[in-house]
Amino acid sequence: MKRLITGLIALPLLLIFVQKSETFAFFCLILGITATGLLEFYRMALPQRKCFGFVAAFAGSLLLPALLQDLVPNLVFERLPFSLCLTLLVLFSALFSLFRIRDIKQSAGETGLILLGFLYLPLLMSYLVLLRDLDHGVKWIFLLLIIVMSGDTAAFYVGSTLGKRKLYPLVSPKKSVEGMIGGLAGSVIGTLLAGATFFPELAIAGAVATALIVGLLGQLGDLFESLLKRSFGVKDSGIIIPGHGGMLDRLDSVLFAAPPLYIYARYFF
Repeated sequence: MKRLITGLIALPLLLIFVQKSETFAFFCLILGITATGLLEFYRMALPQRKCFGFVAAFAGSLLLPALLQDLVPNLVFERLPFSLCLTLLVLFSALFSLFRIRDIKQSAGETGLILLGFLYLPLLMSYLVLLRDLDHGVKWIFLLLIIVMSGDTAAFYVGSTLGKRKLYPLVSPKKSVEGMIGGLAGSVIGTLLAGATFFPELAIAGAVATALIVGLLGQLGDLFESLLKRSFGVKDSGIIIPGHGGMLDRLDSVLFAAPPLYIYARYFF
């Protein structure tokens, strides 16, 4: 019930904000979500580093404005290109591991986890802002959410009722091949409905192909986060969203789905 109530309140507010906001306001929302997701990631990955998560989340979030200098007003990062910001974060990761050793056998793994967080969230989240800035930007964001949410919903119900063959039990024991196929079908149906209602510019053939590719990548994003959580020994990434877990638990599919949709919208639409 808590999950349903949260969805009924949060989703309409998000859709209204996406529709009414300009690119900069949308960027600020994505920046806040990125920082929250990074904090969750480092709390999962490095739970023994109590204060490090806040420092790393702040530092990693700075990659987002560096990536999107051309789209948002940017005074601080005007002379700091993304490559330089990334270089500084690589040095920060290496030096932190060098001078904050707790277990020398774990130091290389810690350095890799720090770098993964810096790349995983800011890079993939930037595609949401890039999508929003395109022609029909609001429609593209709505379509992204429809592909992911209709796919997730269909995968859950098809998997619950018809699922027999395990998809990837080592990573996610409950997911099934039938659920994956149902999820792809749900993404296609959702995309066709979007084309028939608010996005008539979508061609049917392109819409179906896009839904299959974006929907598949969304499901792989879900699996990747499941891999991370199982390797870290946690059930949810956090508790910030009542009934849904953490921010990363809601972003997993979107993170992998946004880049291919942007590529289609930018270069093939």
